[in-house]
Amino acid sequence: MKPAKEIRVGNIIMVDAKPFIVLRSDVNGSSRTGFTYKWKMKNLLTNAPFESVFRGDDKFDVVVLDKKPVTYSYFADPLYVFMDADYEQYEIEEENLGDALNYLKDGMECEAVFYDGKAISVELPTTIQRQVVYSEPAVKGNTSGNVTKEAKIENAIESKQFSIQVPLFVSQDDIVEIDTRTNEFKKVVRG
Repeated sequence: MKPAKEIRVGNIIMVDAKPFIVLRSDVNGSSRTGFTYKWKMKNLLTNAPFESVFRGDDKFDVVVLDKKPVTYSYFADPLYVFMDADYEQYEIEEENLGDALNYLKDGMECEAVFYDGKAISVELPTTIQRQVVYSEPAVKGNTSGNVTKEAKIENAIESKQFSIQVPLFVSQDDIVEIDTRTNEFKKVVRG
């Protein structure tokens, strides 16, 4: 058991016998009056958001989740199927994948996250490369400041076509590097 003052963003804790990931932590108070911790969390089983305030000496069980490298295989409505190196298949519900749906691609490697032996979500690599499948051409004269435009990137799920903001010089068929944590364009990858 760890006190609230030792819990960090990204830790998985048990609250009312349910696993939550701490997404944000705001600290209020002073050493004289005691600190309170306002946490924004997400239930790992239902993806439901949850906010609560705890005292610094409240104690929590910290959970370490198992992870295993897997490859995205296919979509079997309503489940997404991933396979590990031993050809074991894991089915994950769409609502548990979150932003990962924006980047899924056939044969894509990622890590399945397990809780109580069940795959509950996947973690993507920090950066990935995707081809731009559609982008408006740059408008001549619109170059003052940091100007961006929308670009659609390739994805295995047509209905989940995702767009990111890219600089004006990026064009259709370019390969771009994207930070999956922030959904931000990093650079154009030259062959």
